[in-house]
Amino acid sequence: MKPITTLLLAGLVSVFSACDVLDQLPQAEVAESIAVTNKKGANAALAGLYNQLQDANYYGRNFQLISDVASDISQSVGTWDFYREMDTYVTAPANRENAALWTRGYRAINIANTLIANVPNLADLTTAEKNTLLGQAYFLRGLVYFDLTRVYAGVPGVVGALGVPIVLTPSKTVDESLYPSRPTLQASYDQVESDLLKSLELLPDAYASDITTRAQAVKGTAKALLSRLYLYLKQPAKVVQYASEVIADPKYVLQTSYESIFSGKFTAESVFELNFGSTDQSGMRNWYFPSSLGGRGDIAIHESFYQELIANPKDVRGKMVARDNTVNVYYSTKYQKAGNIDNAHIIRIAEIYLNRAEARAQSGDLPGALADLNKIRNRAGVESLTVSGVQPTLDAIWQERKVELAFEGHRFFDLVRTNQALTKLVQVSRKNGPPVTLSNAGRQIFPIPLADIDSNKKLVQNDGYK
Repeated sequence: MKPITTLLLAGLVSVFSACDVLDQLPQAEVAESIAVTNKKGANAALAGLYNQLQDANYYGRNFQLISDVASDISQSVGTWDFYREMDTYVTAPANRENAALWTRGYRAINIANTLIANVPNLADLTTAEKNTLLGQAYFLRGLVYFDLTRVYAGVPGVVGALGVPIVLTPSKTVDESLYPSRPTLQASYDQVESDLLKSLELLPDAYASDITTRAQAVKGTAKALLSRLYLYLKQPAKVVQYASEVIADPKYVLQTSYESIFSGKFTAESVFELNFGSTDQSGMRNWYFPSSLGGRGDIAIHESFYQELIANPKDVRGKMVARDNTVNVYYSTKYQKAGNIDNAHIIRIAEIYLNRAEARAQSGDLPGALADLNKIRNRAGVESLTVSGVQPTLDAIWQERKVELAFEGHRFFDLVRTNQALTKLVQVSRKNGPPVTLSNAGRQIFPIPLADIDSNKKLVQNDGYK
């Protein structure tokens, strides 16, 4: 895996490889001579930026699978040692999948930096066009820094002291800027907040196409991610503020049918959804579906979670899992489109209701919290809850997140940010080995990749991996 000194330069090259994220057109290669010096180059760079998120090492599968196997919903049952390490909390700094996510994230950041540095000076763009390009670049940089911080740095007040390296200018030459140190954890979150607030200032409310509005960042997308961010930062008033603004936006609506969110694409449920097609395939179906159904089958649902999902026959979410009798494993059917073209749901309006429910409970508004929680439960076909007390209400909301957002990249990070990882991930049964427990608090985050530690003496390894 390339160290950060190399990947930052590689990320610049990635600017010139673009993919249409909306229309499933064949990948378009943009000549390196067409840098971000005009409108065409800027649009190509933006497409390349979204393409980084689509990559298999990011939202093409890796980010979601890391969260799944490191939590209590899924496990590694195949031959891929890198996910088994994560599953059993022995992730090595040289772990391939861990390093691949880091690399892909910084390549995306470098493209965003290139756009932010160059778009303001382009003569063939209107002010509105510049704002749209810059707004998306800031949003995507904020999203990537948020993801990298959650994976490699931690959550304030729970785990971690150091953030991830913050690089805000494009990498063009090998100099000291390619050897960044780690700021404080709070500084990393401050950067995420700054980028998202800037994107909110610049982005439009919508695009001409409804699909584009859900596939590319708009103001609602930024507000939705801010509501998630402020959960991590324990600022419930801001969670309620931004979540309420998204919920009030008529273009975001809970689908009547839960199943249709995944059998279709870009439904009213979607706030931010990445498109996958024949030239940009998702790996989720392949890794979850057993070999008897044409998949790789390396990842399977924990039997205990499968039993949770099917316990209530009225709950439609229990219909989105299945058992393979050939090898006796359980798998998710959220991703089942032939050709591996299932979309990645980065933000759904259901999450925003649950974000607000949690923040309302933390603020003492228990009726409001239950109202939001029960919207999600009722849509799934199950009865409303009538629990009382702050902690029981929070416990119910967290359980609902586990079920509602399963296999979408949330569970492990939810356990960590709510300070439950060390109590919930205890004696978790596994099909291919003894039960495992996350007992090392420092392993609630992942290691800085070994190649980067070796090449950049300013980087400090996380305590759980020293």
